[in-house]
Amino acid sequence: MLLVGLWVATTAVAVVVGVLAISTVGATIRDRGPVGDEVARDTTAGSTSVPSPEGPAVADAITGEWGAFEVECRDTWAYGVGVRPDRANGWRVVSWEKGPDDDVDAVFSDGRNSVDLEVFCNQGRPTLAELERNTLGED
Repeated sequence: MLLVGLWVATTAVAVVVGVLAISTVGATIRDRGPVGDEVARDTTAGSTSVPSPEGPAVADAITGEWGAFEVECRDTWAYGVGVRPDRANGWRVVSWEKGPDDDVDAVFSDGRNSVDLEVFCNQGRPTLAELERNTLGED
């Protein structure tokens, strides 16, 4: 009985630790923004939780057959500035995020396919974190 009691107690502690770890780190993983060493941060300046519109802004466009998604970075904060779908080839914008956020998204579609872009700021520069291509059904 003693071994069963110790096993139950150890299992309960492991589950509690796992739940706390997932809830603490989960938001960053779900947003798929900068994780670990991907972003160099200036830790000497202190952290602010509110994005500041001040500071140097670096803009770039993520382009492809769908068109372009223009993103601007201010430190680690991403801002979706604009989208330019390639209308000549049938692409349109389904949605896009203006931010500020740790990453911004844009979704393009040509009716048969969709492209989902996720962009974050890596060392203050817009960087494509994920590009997801989907084939849409007949519906």
